[in-house]
Order: sequence, then C-alpha cells, then structure tokens
Amino acid sequence: MDTSRSSFSPRNRLLAALPFDSLARLRPMLEEVEMPIRRVLHEPEVPISTVYFPESGWASMLATMEDGDATEVGLVGFEGVVGLPVILADEFDDLEAVVQAAGTAFAVSAVALRQAMDEDPILRDLLLRYALVHHGQVARTAACNGRHQTEQRLARWLLMAHDRSEGDGFPMTHEFLAMMLGVRRAGVTVAAGALQRAQFIRYERGHVEVMDRPGLESAACECYGVARRASDRLFKPERSARAVYRR
Repeated sequence: MDTSRSSFSPRNRLLAALPFDSLARLRPMLEEVEMPIRRVLHEPEVPISTVYFPESGWASMLATMEDGDATEVGLVGFEGVVGLPVILADEFDDLEAVVQAAGTAFAVSAVALRQAMDEDPILRDLLLRYALVHHGQVARTAACNGRHQTEQRLARWLLMAHDRSEGDGFPMTHEFLAMMLGVRRAGVTVAAGALQRAQFIRYERGHVEVMDRPGLESAACECYGVARRASDRLFKPERSARAVYRR
C-alpha cells in the first residue's frame, strides 16, 4: 500500500498532525466509513470496540439522565477523535456518542489503536494532548451551561458547529438545540431570533447559516475562546477566515 502523503492526506487534524512515519504505520489499520446522522458510535457502559477519527460532520457527546433527557457536554469533529476512554486505557464511557451532522470518518479497532500507541510514543502523546483539550471543552461546557445566558450559549454552540462544518450552513432545529443546550425550546426560539435580527445568522426550515462570524463571536461568552485557544495550541492554525479568532 502506498502510504505517502500524496496518496493519503487525511482531513482529520490529529491524523494530519502525525509525522510521516507515524501516519504510515497507522494507515493500514484505518478504514473509511460513513457517519450517517443519528448513528450511535458508542453507548454508555458498553465496551468501546471502535475508535473514530472524523473527516467531516460531527458527533455529540451526550449525558443522559434517568428520565431519558439528554444534554450535550462535548462536540467532536474533524479536529478530534471519538472513543477517548480507549486512549486513556479504558474501554467504557458513561457518555453516548451520537452523530449530529452526517459525514465520514476513519475507523480503527480499539485493540489496534492501543497497540499502535504502545509502539509509537509520538502517536500516544498527541492523542493524550487532545484528550486534555477535549476535557477542557467538556469542563467549559459545564461551567457555561450553569452561568451564561441562553443567547451567549447558543452563539458559542453555533461557532463550534461552524468550526466543524464544510460550509457556512448546517442543519439545526429548535428541538435539537434545546436538548443540546439543556434549555426549553422557547428559550432557543428567543435566542435564535435575537441572533437573526442582528444578522449574525439566518435560520429557516431546520437550517442555519452563519452570516457574520465576527458578530457571532461578539455575541458568544468567553467559554468559546478558552476552548478555541486550547485547540489552537495543539494544532497549527488553518488558513481560512473562520480559523482566525478575533477576541
């Protein structure tokens, strides 16, 4: 198999950050798979057999309560990996990973990834550093949900989704966002309306488009910036308008 970067150029930022030799060793273990919307990538308290490196789309990490309600506590797109317990020497998670925006990913078995990490300290260290970045995102999400207004939280979530989308538009419904943010649907309606009146976004028929990224950044709380800067320390900056954080 030709493992040169000219024939294999992953969009996933973790894979792309690996040096040539590390990527070449990992490449035969990776299988490109579809991530259809609502696909469950792993369930709470069920052994994780497969780890996913998203190329496009994204997955939500959901905390589900006894009454069935769920709230998003983390978001993973092409910057990360789904299946962190495997990287941290475990096989169980108390969270559910569900695809919220369809895309593709490179899948690798948990057993193969553990072996690759044991044999390649560069791969191991990069994945552990990402685990710390993602932990920071989860911690900030918890603090944000407890302290900030719905409009600020919605702007933060839209920025995170925009970072992981291939264009300026992506699917979104009020029902979905109410669950993601842990608020009532009416609260999302009011917040989305305010952002739309400010012409930061355009929302219609279950679809949102970011119209004014700097404006949306100004409407978000500081939690987006804290998580964003942690991610930027891990990866080289991308060359795109959304890659520049202005606050």
